[in-house]
Amino acid sequence: MKVPIMSELVASGKRPDVLFWVGCAGSFSARGQKVSKALVQILDICKISYAILGDEEQCSGDPARRAGNEFVFQMLALQNIQTLNGYDVKKIVTACPHCFNTIKNEYPDLGGHYEVVHHTEFLQGLLDSGRLKLSGEGSFKGKKITYHDSCYLGRVHGIYEIPRSLIEALDMELVEMKNCKSKGLCCGAGGGQMFKEDEAGSSRINAIRSREALDTNAELIATNCPFCLTMMTDGVKAHQEESKVMVYDLAELILDQSVLNADGQEQ
Repeated sequence: MKVPIMSELVASGKRPDVLFWVGCAGSFSARGQKVSKALVQILDICKISYAILGDEEQCSGDPARRAGNEFVFQMLALQNIQTLNGYDVKKIVTACPHCFNTIKNEYPDLGGHYEVVHHTEFLQGLLDSGRLKLSGEGSFKGKKITYHDSCYLGRVHGIYEIPRSLIEALDMELVEMKNCKSKGLCCGAGGGQMFKEDEAGSSRINAIRSREALDTNAELIATNCPFCLTMMTDGVKAHQEESKVMVYDLAELILDQSVLNADGQEQ
């Protein structure tokens, strides 16, 4: 895959319309990389003018701030803002709700002002505008699916219907968990928990949440967050149901039905 790098485009006199903020999980996690690739393929299909920062992209600083290390957060954020402002970035799309929240709501305090959209919002916009077309067929058509609301996209930003609208567009049977939307449970990775040892307790949060998903008898679990993707996958494995139930990011499901021609471009 040839992914445009911001520095290379600018050096050639070009400026992309959108910066794809990949994030740590999307860059270094093998599972997260699959989501990044899926989103890039969709951007290519729709002929979106985009680029990534590549090696110039630092962690957004979200885990540091949530864990209480304000110094590290501000150091990372200021580095990123300097880079983004240097390229005169206007619009950012990211597949990570944590990066989405931090860059959208917390970077302005440090001088970073951008239009930031989560990839589910961006995908819905592509469908609404007709730039992205779905085949109506695919590996998951007609499958029973349940959707896990991530904390930052759901309760923090109130974005509940857009991801469900994408599932509806895929012609899949959505079955809701006992706790969903504003009452949805955290996957257990937020607040810096992704990077620390478990605290004492009788059970893991992701095991509880994945149990709720499994109780719907869905064949697929959809997420919109790399942390949730990892935690829900591990939870399904903990219940020994990985051979029956798969966990996917919504971008992967959308790509499965995206219309391509023989050259891998939009029809």
